[in-house]
Amino acid sequence: MNQDIIIYHGSQQIVEAPKFGVGKKYNDYGQGFYCTESPELAKEWACPVKNDGYANKYIMHMDGMNVMYLTQGEFNILNWLAILLANRKFDITSPVGNSAREYILSHFLPNTKDVDVIVGYRADDSYFSFAEDFVNNSISLRDLNHAMQLGVLGEQVVLLSKRSFEGIEFVEYEVADYREYYYKRTERDHEARTAYAGQKKNPQLMKDDIFVLDIIREEMKQGDARLQSIISK
Repeated sequence: MNQDIIIYHGSQQIVEAPKFGVGKKYNDYGQGFYCTESPELAKEWACPVKNDGYANKYIMHMDGMNVMYLTQGEFNILNWLAILLANRKFDITSPVGNSAREYILSHFLPNTKDVDVIVGYRADDSYFSFAEDFVNNSISLRDLNHAMQLGVLGEQVVLLSKRSFEGIEFVEYEVADYREYYYKRTERDHEARTAYAGQKKNPQLMKDDIFVLDIIREEMKQGDARLQSIISK
């Protein structure tokens, strides 16, 4: 990939020089620098509390970077979920939950060892709860796949390697006014939950739904046509 992109990091601080090897290890994709190509989303992420934040703007030089796109190509929602399971703590509330966690990690976890940048979903509060529900066998794969499209979540661009940190260049920052963006953030989460709760179930589709227990029992793996028929819709 040889083009530069503009990315934004939403924060309560101005971050002119992102540092490799710092930050929380239990974020969605592990320890890294979490950004978005949307300045509006960055401003929302900058205001998790009622304080103004900052949308830090950068040029990301992508020349020679190994980029993993989790929302396209060979990857699917279960690969995203496996990475989430590897890094974040899930609330396992069902008997099948622990088995589901181990099965998904064993059969759907991509190798990110040499990846510089990951592009994929961001598991905000509502979206993380959807993922937990799937692992606990409470919702189907179709439900999870559809839920991730609710609320216009957008994608995050995550810098993982030292090389990716060397390829980022600070440009400027914009102030995110919490009086606007704190409420936009909470409204986005509320809309996603409301839309999910209001989904109309098609009885015919329900007959074909696949739950995580079905995936385990049928020993479904990456590329299984039964999974693809649900995920591709």
